[in-house]
Amino acid sequence: MNENQPKENVLVDTTDCLEAVGVFRAGKNAFFIIALLSLLLLQASFLFVTFDIVEAGDKQAVGGQEEIKKAAEKITADPNQPVVLTPKAKTSIFALKFKHLAGLIRLSNFVLILTAVLYCLTMLFILKVSMLGRLGGINHICRAFFLSLAFAVLLMPWQRFFPGVVFGAMFTPDELQSACAKAGDYNIFATIYHYLRFTGFWLLVVLLLVFAQLRSGRWSRAILRRLEVI
Repeated sequence: MNENQPKENVLVDTTDCLEAVGVFRAGKNAFFIIALLSLLLLQASFLFVTFDIVEAGDKQAVGGQEEIKKAAEKITADPNQPVVLTPKAKTSIFALKFKHLAGLIRLSNFVLILTAVLYCLTMLFILKVSMLGRLGGINHICRAFFLSLAFAVLLMPWQRFFPGVVFGAMFTPDELQSACAKAGDYNIFATIYHYLRFTGFWLLVVLLLVFAQLRSGRWSRAILRRLEVI
C-alpha cells in the first residue's frame, strides 16, 4: 500500500477547499463594496433632504400647505390690491428633485436587502468550507459571520412590520420626508433622537459591516499562514 496516498488525498481536498474559498471571497468582497456604496447613498439622501439640497417642488407634499398659510399671515398687502401668494421653491445646484431622490432610496433599499442576505450566506459558506477542509482561522471567520448577521438584522426596516416598537437602519422616502418636515419643530431631545435615528444608527450598521470585512481578512491571512502560502 502506498503510504503517500492519504497525504495526496488530503492535499487534493485542501486544494479544492481553497479554490471554493477563493470563489466565495471574491463574492464576499463584491457584496461588501455594493452594500457600503448603498449605505453611503442612503446617508447622502438624508443629508440632501436635511439641508434642503433637493428642490422643494416635490418635497412640499408634507406640510407644504401649512407653510403657505404661515407665509400668508405674515404678508401685509395693500387692501386695494389682490393678494397673490406665490410660494418660492428652493432650487438645488444639482437640479435634484425629491421624486428622483425617492427613486434612489428605493433602489438602495432593494440592493441593500439583497446584498446583506448574500453577504451573510457567503460568510456561512466560507465558515462551512473552512471547517470541512480544516483550513484554520475558525475564530476569525466565526466572528465575521456573527458580525454580518448583526449587520443584516439591524439593517432591515423593522418599523414597517412593528411600527412604534423597533426600527432598522433602512428607511423609506415617506419616512424620511415626514421626519425632516417635522424637524424644525423638534426640541433638543427630539432633534438628538432624529439624528441618532438617521445618522447614528446608520454609522453603527456601517461599522458592523466594516468589522465583519476586517475579520474575514484576518481569516484569509490565518489560513494562508497555516498552509505556509505566505
